[in-house]
Amino acid sequence: MNSLSEECTPLKQEYDACFNSWFSDKYLKGVTTDHCGPLFQKYQECVKKAIKDKAIDLEQLEKRILGTANEKQIPES
Repeated sequence: MNSLSEECTPLKQEYDACFNSWFSDKYLKGVTTDHCGPLFQKYQECVKKAIKDKAIDLEQLEKRILGTANEKQIPES
């Protein structure tokens, strides 16, 4: 799966690979020190920039829609 922004996708893939390796090779064996934190921070910064650049309103993303009366309404343009 790609990231929100094309420029963030390589960072996401690198972090995903690091996390998956850490989780299966370390965490499941009791080693809880996460060496992927710096990669995650880089990826997070990239995503935050993409959110700002695309003028995405985070409140709208967090708004509960499913299971409410708003679910079946046509979104505003």
